[in-house]
Amino acid sequence: MFMDVPGDLPLLRIGELSRRLGLSEYVLRAWESRYGLLQPVRSPGGFRLYSGADELRIRQMQAYLAEGLSAAEAARAALGVDASTSRGPLAAPRLAEPAGTEPFAGLRQALDAFDEPAAQAELDRLLADLSLSAVLRDVVLPYLADLGDRWQGGTASVAMEHFASNVIRGRLAGLARSWGSGHGPQALLACPPGELHDMALMAFGIVLNRNGWRIEYLGASTPIEDLARAVGATRPDLVVLAATGPEILEPLRPQLDSLALRAPLALAGAGATPQIAAAVGARLLAGDPVTEAGQARWPR
Repeated sequence: MFMDVPGDLPLLRIGELSRRLGLSEYVLRAWESRYGLLQPVRSPGGFRLYSGADELRIRQMQAYLAEGLSAAEAARAALGVDASTSRGPLAAPRLAEPAGTEPFAGLRQALDAFDEPAAQAELDRLLADLSLSAVLRDVVLPYLADLGDRWQGGTASVAMEHFASNVIRGRLAGLARSWGSGHGPQALLACPPGELHDMALMAFGIVLNRNGWRIEYLGASTPIEDLARAVGATRPDLVVLAATGPEILEPLRPQLDSLALRAPLALAGAGATPQIAAAVGARLLAGDPVTEAGQARWPR
């Protein structure tokens, strides 16, 4: 999608930038947060918009990776080229990056080999070296997006997808242990009927819990009637519904409108559009799950 910003050239939403570059949105966000390769502006409606200079920087990064540079070296080189033209001083990457083209390369290698102990060891290493938020945002979620892309493209088998998903889900479940305890505000998290992909929502809940929230997690494909009953029983400070496609949320507009009258409602995931959120009176969580959870401020 193209959007015009007054006084500037047409800018791109991240989905279009992702399609142009052949990279998942999670990878683009990881390179933005880790290396500063993308420098978006905000539209009047609050969307992050990316320029031709952002696209060029990523293409330079890809070219350097193809030449054998590590991700950190490629990012420095791409930013250095940019600095020599118009963007100012060279920005240093925030985190050290091992050799390879993706921050999740080690995890992918272990899981592709059906090596659960090696995958767990890689996650242990990452959690020892980096913050939990960085591991979820820059490694786990990008890996899951990459796995989904490879499965849809036929380069990852069903067995591989199931194995890897179960390993990741088990690790996330361990991180989510006792996330319902405490004395902070309470969030009720669910995916609507028909939505089976809930691990990004789990990551959101884990980070939200680390920021003091209590989590009530209903998970994938939750009937709206059951969700409404849970809202009445628990009286949460926030309800978050996540969906990967707008076709999942569109038919639920009347129920979501009613739900938003009973508790603060937020919609997340690629299926949460500004139109649906505005129509039902919900807050739109348009960023990646980890960043959104880290910025959550909803006092009762």
